[in-house]
Amino acid sequence: MSETATVNEPATHDPAREPATGERADLLEMLAKHRHFLRFTTRDITDEQAGRRTTASELCLGGLIKHVTAVERTWVQFISDGPSAMPDFTAMTEADRARRSDEFRMLPGETLTGVLAHYAEVARRTDELVVTLPDLDATQPLPKAPWSEPGARWSARRVLMHIITETAQHAGHADIIRESLDGAKTMG
Repeated sequence: MSETATVNEPATHDPAREPATGERADLLEMLAKHRHFLRFTTRDITDEQAGRRTTASELCLGGLIKHVTAVERTWVQFISDGPSAMPDFTAMTEADRARRSDEFRMLPGETLTGVLAHYAEVARRTDELVVTLPDLDATQPLPKAPWSEPGARWSARRVLMHIITETAQHAGHADIIRESLDGAKTMG
């Protein structure tokens, strides 16, 4: 009689699949809360409504989500790659500025579904980085920009707090835009 041996493969350890704990869990929970508020402003609206300006500002709901997506993606890349992840804001041309302004509005062919899917993918990658990053105290020099203090460095923690701040601020903008659009509110 022949016996079949069972080979047990060693368990593969994947830190990205482990839940965050402590400070990392707190950062992710706060970011998730503000992402939810931002996305919630787009519930039950059309692509046309997502691209409509409803205030004196150039901002629209779809454009705000595009902007927050770009901010999060770029700053997370900064955590890993440093200032090379960002343009030299002191040397931007008019064409650069025009491309940058496109992230604040819905362009022809863009859909709210597509914008939200891209945001979800960027959020997934951010969350994975927060869980797996070896050290939240690791710093990078800030990129050249009129608003950056020369020689300043930001830790991964400070970058994540900046992403949370940006998301919360723009969720508030989105709430005003949505209320102006059709009276719907995120809260209240």
